[in-house]
Amino acid sequence: MQTRLKGVIPALVTPFDSDGEIDEAAFRAQVRFMLGKGVHGVCVGGSTGEGYALETAELRRLTAAAVEEVAGRIPVVAGIIANSTREVIARGRAVADLGIEAIQVTPTFYVFQTDEESLFGYFKEIWESVGKPVLLYNVIPWNLLSTDFVLRILNDIPGVVGIKQSGGDIHRMAEMLLHVPEGKVILAAIDGLLYPCFAVGAHGTLAASPTAAPGPVVALWDAVQAGDHAKGMAIHRSLLEFWRKMPHANLPACVKYCLELQGCRSGKPRRPMPYPGAAEQAVIAPLLRALLAYDRTL
Repeated sequence: MQTRLKGVIPALVTPFDSDGEIDEAAFRAQVRFMLGKGVHGVCVGGSTGEGYALETAELRRLTAAAVEEVAGRIPVVAGIIANSTREVIARGRAVADLGIEAIQVTPTFYVFQTDEESLFGYFKEIWESVGKPVLLYNVIPWNLLSTDFVLRILNDIPGVVGIKQSGGDIHRMAEMLLHVPEGKVILAAIDGLLYPCFAVGAHGTLAASPTAAPGPVVALWDAVQAGDHAKGMAIHRSLLEFWRKMPHANLPACVKYCLELQGCRSGKPRRPMPYPGAAEQAVIAPLLRALLAYDRTL
């Protein structure tokens, strides 16, 4: 099974108003903002999109809005963060008819660690029941999928088209790239090290940093694809410094602040997550300004 997923795919934020309701107009404007930056896809309902706090009907509403806004120009991924096969299938079926490219699925993330055979059955049943391509989201620290297990899934479940590799380090992603089956994709989510990830052959990125600074990350991707490693290194240094100092405890809210600084209205986080305070904003703003020097759309 082939996939169009490649290049720079931001994990969209979900704008909420002061009552915790979705601001759909702001969400749609964000999709158009990303299109203007030249991204190659978008993901709805991921970690950065506070997918863990979304109801099924809200995920459908956001996914439908994103699909309508992109109008076929780039693929849309629907993120599903849930703790049971039953719930993932229900959410997947809720968005399956909307023209999405894939559903992005985490392993279970509650305090218990699921064994590999159960997880293999989990991903297989989700694909067979939903009927849409599945993108693994390897992010749960206590339920991290090993390299060998990921390759087994990619080889043995046709509908699993790739993985967003977030947990672990760049070595794990590089090992996957050595043996990834033809037609399957490894998308990097090691935000501060996207340059080396691209340089060793990652098929793209689906992460928070392309949401916070889509223009510079697209420029980084283009530089590596063109073999302009001097430019790639310059962007890398700025991106690494930005990401190293970015507050991560309330990352989705901090990404929203980054978008606000670029004129993209992004709303509030859903409570209890706090919006970044003055001290956090003071750290983020100058680093983002420096990184935006590489945004060719400005």
